[in-house]
Amino acid sequence: MKSEVLCLGELLIDFVSVDADHSLIDSSGFHKAPGGAPANVAAGLAKLGRRAGFIGKVGQDPFGEYLKQVLEQAGVDVSGMAYDAESRTTLSFVANRSTGERDCMFYRNPGADLQLTPEDLDEAAFAESLIFHFGSVSLAGEPARTATLHGLELAKRHGLLVSYDPNLRLNLWDSESRAREEIRAVFRHADVVKISEEEMTFITGYNTLEESALDILNQGPRLVVVTRGEEGCYYTDGQVSGSFPGHPTNVVETTGAGDAFVAGLLAKLLERRARTGQFELAVDDELVEAIRFANASGALATTKVGAIPAMPAHADVQRLLEGMTG
Repeated sequence: MKSEVLCLGELLIDFVSVDADHSLIDSSGFHKAPGGAPANVAAGLAKLGRRAGFIGKVGQDPFGEYLKQVLEQAGVDVSGMAYDAESRTTLSFVANRSTGERDCMFYRNPGADLQLTPEDLDEAAFAESLIFHFGSVSLAGEPARTATLHGLELAKRHGLLVSYDPNLRLNLWDSESRAREEIRAVFRHADVVKISEEEMTFITGYNTLEESALDILNQGPRLVVVTRGEEGCYYTDGQVSGSFPGHPTNVVETTGAGDAFVAGLLAKLLERRARTGQFELAVDDELVEAIRFANASGALATTKVGAIPAMPAHADVQRLLEGMTG
């Protein structure tokens, strides 16, 4: 299967607390859920009817086998997945708060996802794709960092649109200064950046949406979207800016919301490209509608436990949007 979108990065197990508004210390138990931001995006795209492939590494263990099965069942092309016989599949323990904040702890010392190498990447897959999506977690250690940069090189070589989600997880980095430096260094390779409001101040050094987005745009991207949890999102191309409010939903868990947002946005960009023959990133009425769709996708992903299981279908997103306008 030729993939329209290649998503590179971590694939892991999220163990999500079964207790609302409890810390990891006070949680009485955890629900096993497949996750990992780039993998979530791939599953979200497949759920929306697009062809997505995942590139990453898991351990040669029961969790790794389980994750491969989950992606296959979601309709994701897993030909770019590899197993590592020496490292275990990465685990994450998550406790959610009603405020949208999360306690998160990773078991990754190192995890199999960090063992991805440049040799694991198939250039032919890039030559046949349209979009390359990645996050910053794979930049936190070697050899995955070099593999990620190689993926960016292949994406540029073959003219792919590059989508980047900084996805800040400070406890995976050896220092805050290195995290900021590495995360910022790849902005110049991206065309589209989705960043959360919680991440933007640390990464950009600015406190306002406008200043943070402009800082990112000045490094090369053509479109920046800041997700704001229950407050919705802000978007700008440097010339035209706007925002959408959040959708009132019965929030169960927020882990995959940002990834569902990215999947929704990329799906709409692909739809438009199929008609026009090119990706349009200047903010106009149609792009605004694409961001509106993405905003609704992100909201729906908060209504179920687990990131991949919570990715919404196209009809569900449309139903939510029609309910808002009807």
